[in-house]
Order: sequence, then C-alpha cells, then structure tokens
Amino acid sequence: MEPSIRDSIISVKDVYKSFGKVQALQGISFEVPKGTVLGLLGPNGSGKTTLVRILTTLLQLDRGTATVSGINVSEHPALVRNHIGLAGQNAAVDDNLTGKENLELVGRLYHLSWSTTRKKAADLLERFSLTDAVNRTIKTYSGGMRRRLDLAASLMGQPEVLFLDEPTTGLDPRSRAEMWEVIKELVREGTTLLLTTQYLEEADFLADDIVMIDRGKIIAQGTADQLKARMGGGVLELRIVDKNRMKEAEELLRGLGSGPTQIDEISNHIKIPVCDGSKALVDAVRIIDNKGIKIADIELRKPTLDEVFLKLTGQQSR
Repeated sequence: MEPSIRDSIISVKDVYKSFGKVQALQGISFEVPKGTVLGLLGPNGSGKTTLVRILTTLLQLDRGTATVSGINVSEHPALVRNHIGLAGQNAAVDDNLTGKENLELVGRLYHLSWSTTRKKAADLLERFSLTDAVNRTIKTYSGGMRRRLDLAASLMGQPEVLFLDEPTTGLDPRSRAEMWEVIKELVREGTTLLLTTQYLEEADFLADDIVMIDRGKIIAQGTADQLKARMGGGVLELRIVDKNRMKEAEELLRGLGSGPTQIDEISNHIKIPVCDGSKALVDAVRIIDNKGIKIADIELRKPTLDEVFLKLTGQQSR
C-alpha cells in the first residue's frame, strides 16, 4: 500500500550526496506545503540540480531522507514517479517528431489509453499555444516553443508535484514572461512546484518560499520579503556622470555600506547596501560633493533578491 500523503508534499531531511571527494549536498532540510511554489536558488555547482535528481528518483542520496507525496524516494522510486513531472534544464523532446507525436509518445510511456493520450495531447497543445505548430517537427521550433512543449510533456501524467529545473534559461524576456504565467496558472489549479533558477527576479515573482543554497548547504530560507529584510536596511544607488571617476566614487563610499558594493560600468551605477538609509544618503552626497564628483541620480530603495544573494554568498547571480 502507498504511504499516506502528508500536508508537506515534499519533505527533505538532512540529505547528503557526494561525488568522490566533492560534497554536492551537505545536510539539506526543508518542507514544501501542497499547492505552493518553492524557489530553490543558488549559483552553478551549488547542488540544485543534484537535489532535483534525488527527489525525482534519478539519483540516490547518500544519507538522510526525502519524501514526495508522502513516499520515500529511495524506498519506492516507482511509486514516486507516478506522482511527479519533471522539466529539466534542456528540453527533453525528440527533434524528429512533431509536437503532437512527442506528447503522444509521453502519454503512452505513462500507459495512458490511446483515446486519453490523444485528448490530453490536444488539450495541452492548445493550452500552451502550440496548435499552429502541432504537425511541425521540433527541429523547426523556437527555443520558447521547445520549452513550452517540454513543460506540456511533463504534465501528461497529471502530476501532483512538478519539478522545474531552470525552466526559462536561454529564453528571451517575452518567452520568459509567458512561461511565468503558465506556471502561475498551474499553481492556481493546485499543482505543487519546486523551481530551481538563477534568475532571482523569477523566484521573487513566482515563489511562496525560497531556499538559497551555496556549496551544498542552505544559507538562507524564507519568503522573498523575509530574505530582503535580512539586508537590515536598504540599497543606496547612485549614477555617476563621469565614468572615469566611478572607481574613485566607489572607494569613497565603501565605508557607508553594510555589505559588498556593486559597480555597473555600463550604466555608471554604484549600489551600496546600507543599514541607516537616511544617514547614508546624506553622507554620500556630502562625500561625493566634497570631491567634485557629479551625481546624475541618487535614490534609496528596498533591496532585490539579487542583492540579498550577493551579500550572503559574496558572488553575484546571473
């Protein structure tokens, strides 16, 4: 008999995984309630994809426990696969088949009847705006179309839990926005999502809760607002008129910051995390003015997740 499904549809407790001397995961733990989106964030090599492969039964963990829909992924992998869908980093579609044929193939692999397979494939092709390309081979599809078809294929089995491993990587802004709306719709219908991404604005828009990992360990966990609150203040952002004085300005203002500063030499912007925003704003104007450096714009604003990530890890996300 299947183990009962619990309120936390994904449960990860003290999970470890190593590849030789490389420790990919070092004691990861978190819970994902039903009908929510968990954003799993981290740079390349942080362990995100390793964890997704464990939860989708593609990889065995070394130590700890992980359950999906109340089912232990190590002890009952076949049962887990009946409850999940996966859209990986690369679209898992056959270039030589049409969009319709790809979905029908997946339906048959799920052991669906031909009538059910055809109906679900037609419904999903319409839902993902692919009806005009239904009989075209995948080699003629754009990157955005391929990703939408891959997501459609992951839904053929009507999964309770959907794993999306960097689903919008390589997409243009319009295609990414379209994918976001599809994901939002799935959640409204009750699907639980675990989303890995390097685009922090994506997690900010989609995720109910966020887990940040780096070097196989959780470094922060909470809602987007909770993580931003960890900055302890705001971000002072300036645009310097003379690009040649950017470095000088950054060195002068570095002492005002509560974390590492960022310089964008293309837009002539300097970003400084600060604790006491009002005081830092006044001090920055005074310091810069005393050195005769002209400021085009200056503002004090709330931090972004990207800036939280930079402060916690010391490195910038994509």
